[in-house]
Amino acid sequence: MTVAGFAVDLGGTKIAVARIVDGVVSARRQRPTQAGADLDGQLQSIGALLEDVNYRRGEPLGVAVAGRVDRDGNWHAVNTATLSAIAAAPLGEALRERFGKHALATNDAAAAALAEYRLGAGQGAYNFAYLTVSTGVGGGLVLGGRLIDSLTGLAGHVGFTSSQLGKDRCGSGRMGTVESVAGGRAIAAAAGMGDAKTVFAGDPQNAAIHRSEQAVAGLIGDLTAILGLDQVAIGGSIGLAPNYIAGVRTHLDQEPALFRPPVVPAGLGNDSGLVGALLHCLEST
Repeated sequence: MTVAGFAVDLGGTKIAVARIVDGVVSARRQRPTQAGADLDGQLQSIGALLEDVNYRRGEPLGVAVAGRVDRDGNWHAVNTATLSAIAAAPLGEALRERFGKHALATNDAAAAALAEYRLGAGQGAYNFAYLTVSTGVGGGLVLGGRLIDSLTGLAGHVGFTSSQLGKDRCGSGRMGTVESVAGGRAIAAAAGMGDAKTVFAGDPQNAAIHRSEQAVAGLIGDLTAILGLDQVAIGGSIGLAPNYIAGVRTHLDQEPALFRPPVVPAGLGNDSGLVGALLHCLEST
């Protein structure tokens, strides 16, 4: 398959768009996400950015978004602290009306998992997990060569599983989750700073960062016990920060060998979600 077209990656902190040629990002634009914008506002931001990369209506367009995308194409923010105005928004229908029939949406971490499995760090794996650690914690699962999905769009939201280190409520409404310890918001709150970027810049050995690494290591051990993972890739702004994956591996080394799959950086870096969004579009339309 020739992987060529356009893609959008709408996360909790930024919207990125790209023109992709032969599976590689050839042009990219981005802007901060308007957390309080409704569906129409988000689509206006997407449309303005796509103009900058010479997108034309009707061309293949994959759109990866934070939150759930159910089988009917409705978009649910899940973490309402990140996208406060998105609840059962008819994203699939709105994309087709605005950009044409070859526009398709999916979850951002699921898209990244697909890209990493096909073209990146997951190549050759049988049961593969992609974990993204950024504003929150998300994931995508490829089992036996198939990207796992669900009617509700909740499949792969591994950050909402329980952590023995967690005591607080995360944006999903659940208590004591991995995200409530390991996500960027949690790191900043635990360190008493404005954002996780400031925490990493000030003291990479901060206890809040180590707790995040430990929670992600525990998540990997649990997922491996359930799914028999043979490869894990980590991405996201925090996941790809210097020494973060090394810290996760250090904590994972406390597990028995059977629960320690190889843990590597996302092979496509910050482009995983964009490339995966387009792949999902091309494979589904």
